[in-house]
Amino acid sequence: MTQITSHILDTSLGRPANDVPVSLHQQTGDSWLTLGSASTNEDGRISDFGTADTVLAAGVYKITFKLSEYYQRQQTKSFYPYAEVVFEISGDGQHYHVPLLLNPYGYSTYRGS
Repeated sequence: MTQITSHILDTSLGRPANDVPVSLHQQTGDSWLTLGSASTNEDGRISDFGTADTVLAAGVYKITFKLSEYYQRQQTKSFYPYAEVVFEISGDGQHYHVPLLLNPYGYSTYRGS
């Protein structure tokens, strides 16, 4: 089972944002170690960053959503070339779902289920 998953919903269009490059990183001191990357599927989801069957250590992680190419394909101007969501996990193997609600001039996130 993959411990961290994500998805992107484009609230301006009322549909998932597909083919968005997304990467998962772990904080190591003052830097970030890239653990894996993927692109959102047709449903806007990422179910595996390449860390399946790995229990991630307690610590601080971030997901980077690269948004520029997505908006270029939509032929839409946007304010954010990328979004980074930083969060902390307990290291007990539980599932963390980190969604992004997106529009060209704003975004929000929450801990999903």
